[in-house]
Amino acid sequence: MENVLRPLIVLGGSVVLTLVVGWLVDRLLQRADARHHETPLWGLLRRCRLSLQVVLCTVLLAASYEQAEILESRSGDIGHILSLVLIASSAWLVVRITAAIVESSYARYATTSRDPARVRRVRTQVTLIMRVVTAIVGVVAAAAILLTFPAMRTAGASLLASAGVLGIVAGIAAQSTLGNLFAGFQIAFGDMVRLGDTVVVDGEWGTVDEITLTFLTVRTWDERRITMPVSYFTSKPFENWSRGGAQMTGTVFFHLDHTAPVHEMREQLHTILRECPAWDGRDWGLAVTDTTPSTMQVRALVTAKDADDVWTVRVAVREQLLAWLCDHHPYALPRITTSPAVRPPEDLHTEHASPDGEVPRTGRG
Repeated sequence: MENVLRPLIVLGGSVVLTLVVGWLVDRLLQRADARHHETPLWGLLRRCRLSLQVVLCTVLLAASYEQAEILESRSGDIGHILSLVLIASSAWLVVRITAAIVESSYARYATTSRDPARVRRVRTQVTLIMRVVTAIVGVVAAAAILLTFPAMRTAGASLLASAGVLGIVAGIAAQSTLGNLFAGFQIAFGDMVRLGDTVVVDGEWGTVDEITLTFLTVRTWDERRITMPVSYFTSKPFENWSRGGAQMTGTVFFHLDHTAPVHEMREQLHTILRECPAWDGRDWGLAVTDTTPSTMQVRALVTAKDADDVWTVRVAVREQLLAWLCDHHPYALPRITTSPAVRPPEDLHTEHASPDGEVPRTGRG
């Protein structure tokens, strides 16, 4: 009877104690979160409850399973399994705590800062820092798990002896990967491009949607995702419309007949902009910027608070101004003028004619 009750008491006691401690810690964090509304740290730490309980339960079982005489013949295997679970759960707990601290710091900065560009910069850096921390913790945990196996310890000496050669080979093989990795750090802390920035890459206009250590994703206006290595942004030129501020200036070009009423078009443009909510009121203008033998080029200039609004203003101006021209000044639209060909003067025609009245042929034949 004792052989049955002792394992049940140890297992049941460990589970019950784990649940009680997890509940108490969660209650304390909940009260701290209610008292300190200015920081979300305590609320974010509540996400660590499950990982904390796994760590605590594993520690309790590892400390008491031998006294409980559970599967004495397999005690070594049980201890090894508990060690593996403890390493993995500890890494999980460290990652969750780090994520809570980093997210809390970013949330406090985002609520106090009034500069959207700085907020996007910090957000980009925080995202990459979390990925680096997760990668480091994962590598350390995987190495610790491997070292628990005796075969890996024996092979460790030979691996260390050839570490130099392996490092050179790995460096050559992973040259592009390492280049993207360092480019990711350069982007994060060099403030070249940030999450939420409006960029133009390879002729595609979009918003930076995701930045990792090796690749970057741009979401285009039609909801497509363009994924490219981060080294692209450190080796090739690209347009960043959010750099230095979100305010934008846009242009709309019209090709019109030379008789188009430019002054009336300027007044109509101002009327259209006053009725457009996306126009920020900073600047506007209309001017003739070029002429051709058949048309003239008219440029309308508008401003808006960001790239999305400047697109809306440009579309509204182009649509409404063309409709106004069609309704009130249709003659101003570009036309192709055709007329009969003008014959040369009669004396010039007679001068080049032969005595018999025929025009002489030129060339061979």
